[in-house]
Amino acid sequence: MPPDTASIDQETAAIRGGEELDLRSLTAFLRPHFENEGQIELSQFPGGSSNLTYLLNAGTREYVLRRPPFGNTIKTAHDMRREFEVLSKLSAVYPPAPRPLLFCDDENVIGSEFYLMERRHGLIIRGQSHYHLRERVGSSNVRSQSQNHLRERVGSSNAADIEKVCQSFIRNLADLHELDYKAAGLGDLGRPKGYPRRQVEGWTKRYFAAKTDEHAELAAAIDWLNANIPIESGATLVHNDYKFDNVMLDPDDLTQITAVLDWEMVTIGDPLMDLGTTLGYWMSPDAGEEMMRIPFNPYVLMKNVSRRQLVEMYAEASGRDISNILFYYAFGTFKIAVIAQQIYARFVNGSTKDARFAHFDKFVGKLGEIAGRAIDSDRI
Repeated sequence: MPPDTASIDQETAAIRGGEELDLRSLTAFLRPHFENEGQIELSQFPGGSSNLTYLLNAGTREYVLRRPPFGNTIKTAHDMRREFEVLSKLSAVYPPAPRPLLFCDDENVIGSEFYLMERRHGLIIRGQSHYHLRERVGSSNVRSQSQNHLRERVGSSNAADIEKVCQSFIRNLADLHELDYKAAGLGDLGRPKGYPRRQVEGWTKRYFAAKTDEHAELAAAIDWLNANIPIESGATLVHNDYKFDNVMLDPDDLTQITAVLDWEMVTIGDPLMDLGTTLGYWMSPDAGEEMMRIPFNPYVLMKNVSRRQLVEMYAEASGRDISNILFYYAFGTFKIAVIAQQIYARFVNGSTKDARFAHFDKFVGKLGEIAGRAIDSDRI
């Protein structure tokens, strides 16, 4: 199972074994860009399980470096050039998207393509802890807040305040879906026609390509999804991994989103498929206490706001028909299971030694059970 973040983690940590970068080579490449900014130093953001994210200090300036995971064999799944170019256009029209700064396509520098982006500031609330502190771009008032104060901010909130945080989170997703992606220069980003079918069939293939164990409930959910694919409900920008773990909040006003992170899967597609992924991460008490404490979303919010409430918030914010939401929720749960299975397969074959992934097979099986239970009961 994913580790429970029971306390507020340090903002960065020492680089995990096997994920070190060649600092000498990186410094030589960056020096012409940072001539007057002092020695370059690296640390790693400990969260995340796909693309790797590092903090790069160059004198008094701070940047974020993104690169694919080690052992990656599917370049299209971790396309740094695509992510850089999307963010270059998206950050101009969608303020929560961080601005990319520099792209490197020379894999000899650190062993892969990578890019630098601005560092944003804010709070990420996740897991059992009320806050996971992760900072980008420079704000001293975030550093000045005590851990106890951070814990109290959400933990002592009443139901109405918690609901407002969730409403802001969902409204921001609806806002993304309302962006004029063609005017932003992103019209060629994806193929919306037939998007749900391609997604279901594509993720099914990815699952079987990474399969290591038998999960009967997940196999049954795959059969149901492939037999019940709807036509697309519309075409919008979709983040494809929208959860609180990827959203930074203003510490002084938790209804204000300062950044949305991890845009590696962004495309043009059916917005309800995007919502389905968000719902798939949102656990309910019937999933069991262990699943409620996964770090992707904050325990305190999931305990007080249901998936059905999130759906109603989205329907109100977007005006979209959500009558077939069971399919999108089941798909989102299945897709997350496949992502976890791909990560677990990398651990099994030795491509990563990150101990966080040693028990992801249990996570995959549990998600299969959750999807199956929703399909059998005909409710989310």
